[in-house]
Amino acid sequence: MSMIGLFLALALLIYLTMRGVNIIIAAIISSVVVALTGGINLETALTKYYMDGFTGYFATWFLIFLLGAIFGKVMQDTKAADSIADWISRTAGPKRAVFAVVAACAIMTFGGVSLFVVGFSVYPIAVSLFRKANLPHRFIPAALVFGSISFSMTSPGSPEIQNIIPTTFFKTQPTAGGLIGILIGIFILIAGSLYIGREVRKAVNNGETFSLPESHPLFRPKKGEATELAAALEEVTAIETESPFKKELPNIVTSLIPLIAVICILNIMAQFTSSTSAALISLGTGILLTWVLNLKFVPQYWGSLAAGTQDALVAIANTCAVVGFGSVAAKVPAFGVVVDSLVNIPGPPLLGLGVAVTLICGLTGSASGGLGIALPILAPIYMAQGLDPNAMHRISTLASGGLDSLPHNGYIVTTIRAICGETHKRTYKPVFVLSVALPLVGMFLAIILYSIF
Repeated sequence: MSMIGLFLALALLIYLTMRGVNIIIAAIISSVVVALTGGINLETALTKYYMDGFTGYFATWFLIFLLGAIFGKVMQDTKAADSIADWISRTAGPKRAVFAVVAACAIMTFGGVSLFVVGFSVYPIAVSLFRKANLPHRFIPAALVFGSISFSMTSPGSPEIQNIIPTTFFKTQPTAGGLIGILIGIFILIAGSLYIGREVRKAVNNGETFSLPESHPLFRPKKGEATELAAALEEVTAIETESPFKKELPNIVTSLIPLIAVICILNIMAQFTSSTSAALISLGTGILLTWVLNLKFVPQYWGSLAAGTQDALVAIANTCAVVGFGSVAAKVPAFGVVVDSLVNIPGPPLLGLGVAVTLICGLTGSASGGLGIALPILAPIYMAQGLDPNAMHRISTLASGGLDSLPHNGYIVTTIRAICGETHKRTYKPVFVLSVALPLVGMFLAIILYSIF
């Protein structure tokens, strides 16, 4: 019964999330289902197991979420993020529109800027470039996602939380995984670029052109209100004919320096202190450098701090909710059976680790949340086998970037619907290939290479 209940609760979590139900509410409801079907006292399940998982993850990772969100907000408020996107778009030009969008997202993500800030900052540039090149709008979400959460999130040295969490459990550094990790990142970058380039060319050859979809916010006038429709169409025309950035922007050098500083300080300081402390120092330095170097563009210090704090609270609360659900699920007998079967998968020992992590990330729809659930359970098991901690770190990070990007993932939903005004039906196929299928291939390739070398 507990096995049926476990999978029923997981299916319910996915369904409720995709239906737009708040992830915290969805996680609590799913936790109730797990507890009732798994023979766990409901009060104990919610007040102890769920809240222990929730508050434990919050206490461990809140400061990194906080500084990461503030850094992203400061980059956005000072227009430094806009400056980077604008510089890349002008350098690459409309003929390389897809490359420009991917590059802008990758540079900012690898530099520690929040995914959501990257999406909202780069989208206007993407619209401008795709319009000028007359490329289908439906590929913009794929370009944004590919640049933000594939190779840039999982490669050695990245300051993203998915690359920091494993350091706590394997006692490693952000650069763990070395040359093989770098090669896998390059593989994902090249293969993904070739794929999305081919798909865009195929669509253009089939007669597709640039146009905003009917699902876009600008195309939602109320029935019978011709004035509202005319206003919406006028705004669309403005977007398609004007540069997305009319105001003065910071110098590209002063915009890039904070990103470079975050990467360098993180990986240098990690040699002398914990990766968590190094991440806090690097992000704090990035915030200060962005303010100092772009002083004339700072609108309001306290405003950025307040908005960043709010963003951090929402982001970590959503992740904590998923971790809390996982903590309840981990107490039912069926969970132990599932873990044992994954650990004992035939093949290299790293295979069980990779498959287990990516399955949990996929079921929860969260890379960081899945790592928060999986590694406290799996890390001690695999560490006891004497495997290379650096290899386990990189496999865990790569695995977190696989099935997590299924349709119910929060960033996927936000990018497709809120940022781009698109639908899953029109856009999700290339998103799936670039953020699910290709990273999984990279993970399995890494398992083979680490097992051989």
